[in-house]
Amino acid sequence: PDDEWGEQVHAEVQPVAGTAGDAALAAELQAHVRAHLAGYKVPRSVAFRPDLGRLPSGKVPIRHLRAPYWAGRDRSI
Repeated sequence: PDDEWGEQVHAEVQPVAGTAGDAALAAELQAHVRAHLAGYKVPRSVAFRPDLGRLPSGKVPIRHLRAPYWAGRDRSI
């Protein structure tokens, strides 16, 4: 959530086994995105998860990832 714009770009990342999800990896990810996409598409924050909780179809359930960030707010997107 973002008080001014409603939402902000945030990345939820499941690192490859044996890779540490740390600040260095987050900075590398942001630099890669910055080099290939418009500046407003660069994630402001990055969170690492051991498992994204994929559905049987292989898709990531976006609503489940988004829900904790909107908990306790008056509105959600």
